[in-house]
Amino acid sequence: VQLQASGGGLVQAGGSLRLSCTASRSIFSINVMGWFRQAPGKQREMVAVMPNPGSTNYKDSVKGRFTISRDNAKNTLYLQMNSLKPEDTAVYYCYCNARGRDSWGQGTLVTVSS
Repeated sequence: VQLQASGGGLVQAGGSLRLSCTASRSIFSINVMGWFRQAPGKQREMVAVMPNPGSTNYKDSVKGRFTISRDNAKNTLYLQMNSLKPEDTAVYYCYCNARGRDSWGQGTLVTVSS
C-alpha cells in the first residue's frame, strides 16, 4: 500500500495543524497505523499509533495535545495537533503495517516557530 501524507506547514507556537495520510487502497483491513517524526539530527520516533482500530498509544510529550484518528471510508489517517510547541518541529511520517509489510509515507514538514 502507498501512503501520501499532507498538511504540514509553518505555524506559531500554540497553534494547530491537522495532518492527513491517504492510502492507495482500502485501509479497512489494516490494523496498525500511526505517525512518526524525525527532527534534524535525531532518530525517528513514534508520535501516535493505532495498534488496532479503537486503540491508541501516544508519545508522552504529545498526550493531551495530539489526537490520532482514521476514516476507513476515506482511506485516510489523521493527526490533529493542538498547542504546538517548537520542539514538535520535525518531518512527520505516516506508517502502516499491512499483512506483515511496513509502508511509509513520504513525510510532511511541520515547523513551529516560537
